[in-house]
Amino acid sequence: MERFGAKATPSHNRSKTALYVTPQDRVTEFGSELHEEGGKLFCTSCNMVLNHVRKSAINDHLKSKTHTKRKAEFEEQSVRKKPRTLTASLQCNSAAQTEKISVIQDFVKMCLEANIPLEKADHPSVRAFLSRHVKNGSSIPQSDQLRKTYLPDGYENENQVLSTEDC
Repeated sequence: MERFGAKATPSHNRSKTALYVTPQDRVTEFGSELHEEGGKLFCTSCNMVLNHVRKSAINDHLKSKTHTKRKAEFEEQSVRKKPRTLTASLQCNSAAQTEKISVIQDFVKMCLEANIPLEKADHPSVRAFLSRHVKNGSSIPQSDQLRKTYLPDGYENENQVLSTEDC
């Protein structure tokens, strides 16, 4: 192109995407119709992830028929719930999950203190007893997982107790 004297104008080389715009910037720009969670931009009424880089994509979505229909349905509902990302959902620990961990740790501690091999937990009669008579007893994993996951915690706790008793 230089041979003919014509040069490309700089406007043709530039991208039309906003380089330094964050999802939070778009939320402040568009208001309550959008929200940001986990670094992603969500349409509040459609429960859909939007491309925060291109403003035209957001405008097109907000003008679409499906958005206006879902927005009307969303406004009819009295309770407004924002969708959560998968990572936010996985980070929540329910009471049952914490209780399950507590039961497993207590079981491993009991086996360590009573000098019972963890392989005994795999025996069918022990499994049946735990599931019938212990709350969350059926959630106690097999011996190999007990050894890999929960034994290091119990071992460290036992060592701390023994070291404080020696003093």
